[in-house]
Amino acid sequence: QIRKVTKTKGAFTSDQALLKLIYLAIQNISKKWTMPIRNWGLTMQQLHLKFGERMKAFGGSK
Repeated sequence: QIRKVTKTKGAFTSDQALLKLIYLAIQNISKKWTMPIRNWGLTMQQLHLKFGERMKAFGGSK
């Protein structure tokens, strides 16, 4: 799905522009997801270890 969005663009003015496009694509794609994400609890734990307090803004555990 992300490839569909990015391949139609010739070039990006900056890395930030590409990141914004991918972020918005994921927001739209996630509306269609119906299956639970595998190992989400483990993923959240690992992200919390790496990013600590920053994860609380996204509803992380602990």
